[in-house]
Amino acid sequence: MRIFKNRRIALMLFLAQLIGVTSMAQKKKEISFKKHTLTRMFFSEGVAVGDVNKDGKKDVMAGAFWFEAPNWTRHEIAKGDTFTVNGGYSNSFLNFSMDVNQDGWIDFIRVDTPGESVVWYENPKNKPGHWKANTIHKSIGNESPYFGDIDGDGRPDIVGNDPETKQIIWLKSPSKKGDTEWKKYVISEGPIGIHKYTHGLGMVDMNGDGRLDVLIREGWWEAPADRTQPNWVFHKANLGEECSQMYLLDVNQDGLKDVISMSAHKYGMWWHEQGKDAQGNPTWEKHEIGKMFSQTHGLSLVDMNADGYPDLVTGKRYFAHNGKDPGAFEPAVLYWFEFKPGPTPTWTPHQVDDDSGVGLHLVVDDMNKDKLPDIIVANKKGVHVFLQEKK
Repeated sequence: MRIFKNRRIALMLFLAQLIGVTSMAQKKKEISFKKHTLTRMFFSEGVAVGDVNKDGKKDVMAGAFWFEAPNWTRHEIAKGDTFTVNGGYSNSFLNFSMDVNQDGWIDFIRVDTPGESVVWYENPKNKPGHWKANTIHKSIGNESPYFGDIDGDGRPDIVGNDPETKQIIWLKSPSKKGDTEWKKYVISEGPIGIHKYTHGLGMVDMNGDGRLDVLIREGWWEAPADRTQPNWVFHKANLGEECSQMYLLDVNQDGLKDVISMSAHKYGMWWHEQGKDAQGNPTWEKHEIGKMFSQTHGLSLVDMNADGYPDLVTGKRYFAHNGKDPGAFEPAVLYWFEFKPGPTPTWTPHQVDDDSGVGLHLVVDDMNKDKLPDIIVANKKGVHVFLQEKK
């Protein structure tokens, strides 16, 4: 009896130790970030990264400034300005980076408020002074213009709308070295998606033909073989409420791609399940991911924990409508949602921060070459870099 009792005690101790080891292993798997506040001033709601000075380190660009890594020393790209947090907007809604003229130096692209210009600034190659500004297009609309390679030539382009001409357009980036002209091509001539404050845009392959189509919440334009031709075929769809960036992902692993979107100004994170009706036409059923916080105006889809599944990275766009949106006075949180696919998919929330949020978009990139994705944001709370820490 004593032997049995001793064995039972030993077993209980072993199980307790095993639970402790498992708990420790789970804690080791938790992702943590170190926050670097580059500024608390309101410069921009867009942000971009790139090695500005060719020292081998990725720098941060936001609005009229770039911040030199690793100490985040601030330099002017253009005449510096700050904006009013409560009651104002910046002239920098979205930012992108690329070598526009292919001279070997990263340049900076700034999208102004919806309906205003999109401009690129030429890198001065470590020479003093402001960067030369060049207009790409005088009027670009949609609150989430897309920056990606729409024609498959290996160079990113810009997709949005032209509120002045009432067209859905794409702007082709210069393809030849030394060329700086961006060419405008028309996707559609109204009336859908042409308002400058249109919410929701994605560039995804909706029909599996290998070409990137243009997606909005009312449907999608099918990319032709020659992307420069006008009048792309439009396919109607009901993809929910006004949102920010839109992505395509087979959430429930049924072989059909679903659409992920998030509310730009209210509460709501959704996936829209694709199905088929009796005639084989696509149907869409909305499912809620969560509504923990409002104003999810910036969204990225990226594998944060290297488990092979793309996760959601988003947060609150602080004071997007100057305190008039639902939940406006709640903390400016930043989260990543750990995704597990299947018939009952899950998104487990992980808070990164509660005093930063996102802007009109955010960047997820490996800033310090440790092969871990980091998060970079800019909005009315300033400019912040969150470096993922190794365990």
